Amino acid sequence: METIANTPKTLTQAVRYFSNPDVCLAYLVPVRWPAGVVTCPICGRSDARFLASRRVWQCKAVHHHRQFSVKVGTIFEDSPLGLDKWLPAVWMIANCKNGISSYEVARALGVTQKTAWFMLHRIRLAMQMGTFQKMSGRVEADETFIGGKARFMHKDRRAVRITGTGGKDKTAVMGLLERHSADKASRVKAHVVPTRRKRALQAEVRQHVEAGSEVFTDALPSYDGLAAEYVHKVIDHAECYVKGNVHTNGMENFWSLLKRAIKGTYVSVEPFHLFRYLDEEAFRFNERTDKHGDAGRFVTVLRGIIGRRLTFASLTTSPA
Repeated sequence: METIANTPKTLTQAVRYFSNPDVCLAYLVPVRWPAGVVTCPICGRSDARFLASRRVWQCKAVHHHRQFSVKVGTIFEDSPLGLDKWLPAVWMIANCKNGISSYEVARALGVTQKTAWFMLHRIRLAMQMGTFQKMSGRVEADETFIGGKARFMHKDRRAVRITGTGGKDKTAVMGLLERHSADKASRVKAHVVPTRRKRALQAEVRQHVEAGSEVFTDALPSYDGLAAEYVHKVIDHAECYVKGNVHTNGMENFWSLLKRAIKGTYVSVEPFHLFRYLDEEAFRFNERTDKHGDAGRFVTVLRGIIGRRLTFASLTTSPA
């Protein structure tokens, strides 16, 4: 794989390698146009002329936006930042196990914190690795709550944010983990759910798990009824956490990684942005065994930049 072969193996190498704009361009062109032909994003013509002085192409047809760069049609579109800043940022978030804060990216790249925050959210969009393939075999299902703990809040803020006990005022998250097999490592899917009630949790299971699979859950009553479509096995945490191969420890491990990133790196996450952080953590978990290591994860994220775009206005407009 030529792209992997040309990819630096460490962050230090990546910063040095991508410091040259011409190197960045040469590296990203085959990623942006995998077929090997540069095509106009407006009309689709494949005979555009390259303007070396500005590192852009000009379509031979006369229409609006006839000049275009390698960023067009990607998460980098309309960004004034050069690829020498974008590519190291992609490398950092793809390979930092506990995530990387916008403040740290801002210091490392010499941009503002606001700019770094926007960059990271755009990269998280490229990390969404959705698939229509359902999980099968042995699958663990579990849920958790994400939200600040009262004992860490100032009393004035606690009076506003905490209005009840348990999971009240927190965001519910549902996770599914397909256990590893002889030919592949375990993989996880995580989604924000409106509630822990039966309708919401069982809908997630039916949407993402093949009928007839073994499903392991805890004793939450919301999972009652899955036995009609699945081989449903329950572990009651009031009694024990493992009984043979019946447990949800794989999902518990993923929750620990997620909460370590949120509490230790991101500190505070708005509920309407939480799904983006789930995508980020799920990507690193699912790609942890990439045979090419950090370089492989970096290239995988870059392959997800095409056809996706996130504007600052849409990112900062909270739902009603």
